[in-house]
Amino acid sequence: MSKVVLAIGGNAIIKEGQIGTIEEQQKNIMESSEPVLELMEQGHTVVITHGNGPQVGNTLIRGEMAKSVVPEYSLDVLDAETQGNLGYLIQQAFKNKMVERNIDKTIATIVTQSVVSKDDPAFQNPTKPIGPFYSKEEMEKIVEDRNLTFVEDSGRGYRRVVASPKPLKIVEKEAIEALLEKDITVITAGGGGIPVIENNGQLEGVEAVIDKDFASALLAADINADYLFILTGVEQVAINFGTPNQQNLLEMTIDDALRYLEEGQFPKGSMGPKIEAAILFLQKGGKNVIITTIDKLQDALAGKTGTRIVM
Repeated sequence: MSKVVLAIGGNAIIKEGQIGTIEEQQKNIMESSEPVLELMEQGHTVVITHGNGPQVGNTLIRGEMAKSVVPEYSLDVLDAETQGNLGYLIQQAFKNKMVERNIDKTIATIVTQSVVSKDDPAFQNPTKPIGPFYSKEEMEKIVEDRNLTFVEDSGRGYRRVVASPKPLKIVEKEAIEALLEKDITVITAGGGGIPVIENNGQLEGVEAVIDKDFASALLAADINADYLFILTGVEQVAINFGTPNQQNLLEMTIDDALRYLEEGQFPKGSMGPKIEAAILFLQKGGKNVIITTIDKLQDALAGKTGTRIVM
């Protein structure tokens, strides 16, 4: 059967309107697990990646509020912290569901590092949204007090943005492959991986958050995955989104995707990076990218919905 990389958005784990309690996240993960478990039952090899935008943003807020009592941690360490927290929650929820469904498999989380270039222009131009959504008034009050950058995010409010360099290499690739060879389901590249720079084989963490879809695309290509699923909040990719001329797309080629990007159809703060990640996977030899919601996984795999991007 197929090898499938599933990139789950951090906003699927903390849903819009939720404050992000552990109980909320556990419930959301449990609900999201069913379609993935169906893939396992069908014999597919599954690799799970996930976002951490809301979680790392909340962790930043917690650290900032407590800095008079305990030292603040750098963003790369917070990436590692949320990667471990979310890996634990996903791993436990999936294992419990696997027991319920008599799926006799081991599932393991790998704390993953992603190599980036210290010269990546993203360090001079922060664009990656993290943390909660704020109203315009809330955002303006925060900016008055602190030197932070915010952007309006697809009509949903304002979010803080940080540097998002492109991942060049998954440090733990060989470990991931070794686990897959043992038929172990792997949770990896959480939040896109911990951003590190490499000097003469030595690794050093840097202040950034890597886009989980780019890291997932790189990983999927490296392990020769048959499918990259980018799971998001919309069932299908659309052009002219939110207008009377909106057109949902069941399939598009890489040339279509490049043309639509050039036309500005896919905003940088939402669908744009997902399309760019899809293109990266295909250009590196991948064959199928499907963008859809997690509950439509099976229908999208069967070609009934979702948006499939091919060469």
